[in-house]
Amino acid sequence: MPFEPRLMQAAPSAPEHQVTLANWRVEPFNRWAFTHVSEIVPSAIIAHDPDAVTPLAIAAADFNRIACRTGDGRDSTISGMLAETYTDGFLVLHKGKIATESYAGALTRTRPHIVFSVSKSITGSLAGSLVERGELDPDAPVTQYIPEARNSAYGNATVRHVLDMTVAVDFAEEYLNPESDFMRYRRATGWNPPLPNEDPGDLRSFLTGIKRGPGEHGHRFNYLSINSDLLGWILERAGGKPLPDLLSERIWAHLGAEQPAYVTVDRLGASRTAGGMSASLRDLARFGEMMRLGGRVNGKSVVPGFWVDDILSKGDKAAWSRGDMQHFNPGGSYRSKWYILDDARGQFCAVGIHGQWIFIDQRAELVIIKVSSQPLPVDEPMDRLILAGLKAIAAELA
Repeated sequence: MPFEPRLMQAAPSAPEHQVTLANWRVEPFNRWAFTHVSEIVPSAIIAHDPDAVTPLAIAAADFNRIACRTGDGRDSTISGMLAETYTDGFLVLHKGKIATESYAGALTRTRPHIVFSVSKSITGSLAGSLVERGELDPDAPVTQYIPEARNSAYGNATVRHVLDMTVAVDFAEEYLNPESDFMRYRRATGWNPPLPNEDPGDLRSFLTGIKRGPGEHGHRFNYLSINSDLLGWILERAGGKPLPDLLSERIWAHLGAEQPAYVTVDRLGASRTAGGMSASLRDLARFGEMMRLGGRVNGKSVVPGFWVDDILSKGDKAAWSRGDMQHFNPGGSYRSKWYILDDARGQFCAVGIHGQWIFIDQRAELVIIKVSSQPLPVDEPMDRLILAGLKAIAAELA
């Protein structure tokens, strides 16, 4: 998709070039908006340590001509995949060195890009730090940390159910239905403008009003962003600090990051840990490399190794097979907000709507970051093409 260079360039921009809260996730406005989220939605800083920036070495390689084939028989190459899937940034880290790095649209090396539900995986990794310190018990009831949730769907759920998306909830992730509860949720988070004469409420109040769905907690994988926003609230209560501060102190300040990251907040300061984080391409690569190395940066533990091992080995394949995403990753699983693709080779990933990926393959010593501005929130043919391309690179390097 060609970038519209006139977006947000005048003072003020003409209406047709103005990015607003009402259009920021819509093509073509999204390609500017996804790299300027803090100018649209209130956002909190996740501080890095500017005195501890770790340079990334470069060992250039060309992957463009690698062929890939999707599960439904579609053929392409890496260069074709990148062009077809609205790529804003692409970085391949092999053995800790940058093999390929490219930018498009409004993205630059120093500008953050929103990663949507990759935020869930970052939050799930942070949970491991609190578990290691004895601040969080993943098997404890949610109400131990959030007593306000006692009359909600979470009233008899555990933190583990929240981590693994196996809460039985009466809620649907309907991105394109303007009348859905999901749109009411978006307005509560400050991501959409309120309706005329509407009090949109706030994120935490919305979460404590969620009703129980059919079935038992723990039985079936049920992908719902509300679970991950609740997890962020749980971590704040367990850690005794706002989520941006916890994430900075426990992870971001130890990555050698070049830039701060950001997370959107609602009108009462609640962090949108389900999808509101933005970070630079290289810092996302640093985070992915930390996870590839079992939670370590320069030999120092940042996320406990036992937590990374647990992610790779304890996913409930039966619960995954009962969910509605098993066709996309047959035989896979989901654990602590990470998708497990191939546990034998340590292949796992974080995925966000509109085409955001962190792909890790421990056997191939590989981390791939892809950030995008796809027009649709969910586009399964594009997702299949992207995953085929990322796996093709891993196969080339393994």
